[in-house]
Amino acid sequence: MSETSARWAIAIHGGAGVIAPGQLKPEQEAAYRASLERIIRAGGEVLARGGSALDAVEAAVRLLEDDPLYNAGRGAVFTAEGRNELDAAIMDGRTLDAGAVAGVTRAAHPITLARAVMERSDHVMLMGSGADAFAESLGVEPVDPGHFFTERRWKSLVRSLEAQGLPVPPRPPGASQDPRAELAHDEGKHGTVGAVAVDIHGHVAAATSTGGMTAKRWGRIGDSPVIGAGTYASDQACAISATGSGEFFIRLAVAHEIAALVRHKGLSLQAAADAVVQDQLTALGGDGGVIAAGPDGALAWSFNTSGMYRARLAAGGAPVIGVYKDDF
Repeated sequence: MSETSARWAIAIHGGAGVIAPGQLKPEQEAAYRASLERIIRAGGEVLARGGSALDAVEAAVRLLEDDPLYNAGRGAVFTAEGRNELDAAIMDGRTLDAGAVAGVTRAAHPITLARAVMERSDHVMLMGSGADAFAESLGVEPVDPGHFFTERRWKSLVRSLEAQGLPVPPRPPGASQDPRAELAHDEGKHGTVGAVAVDIHGHVAAATSTGGMTAKRWGRIGDSPVIGAGTYASDQACAISATGSGEFFIRLAVAHEIAALVRHKGLSLQAAADAVVQDQLTALGGDGGVIAAGPDGALAWSFNTSGMYRARLAAGGAPVIGVYKDDF
């Protein structure tokens, strides 16, 4: 992707991975493209009326969490124990304030819970039952765990466990009746959603949310809630949201590494993203991608997989939607 600059701008992603032409049914591809356009427009509306980058990325990610097409919120994958354990992070580039949650099970919108950690606690990251208790204490949209159940993700769990020779847990109650859930594509181990934005004041923000890996065990946590790995924002550099093989993104501190190249080496946003994703990440054996926004209105993205669900919108422009690597 070539860099663009504008007064305000926003980009979103719905995960990277094995997403190649011919793998999606026509109705699946149409559903993803329509979803990405609807959500990028909603995030753009926040910015167009003078809203903050922080509000825009939260609004966009909440919508991504509500859409069962994506591995976040209502479309989250299952752990080996048959649970949905959700991770999210948000960061304000103006102040470097950040909030994150990992392994939460009762918040309808983990990204909003992450923002509550940032704004209503003295901490940066909360996990598991503690994060759920914090959400309950604030009344942050509690839902029954069945809210996250979709049949397609359950079947993916069963296939994964059977292939590994692991026991299949009892089927939990409360399967979603949303027919859109059946259009979800299994993009591999990289299902994540995220948003980055710059507002009319030149402030940037980033937000990322995920259901993690299908059949994950032992409380595994990936890069999405790790500040500096899957999520980072600084007005001195840029905002980054990542998706990919989380262990590699953590080891490389991908999001912060891109910001450091922009701030300290003077690289353009696109050059910095490519240097980390196409060179460093690929050399280490990891795969995935990032979206990025700069305080000057620049947008960029880079990924080394066959596809990434993505969209961008800048002031005065039209939405640009991509699924496959060669879309543009």
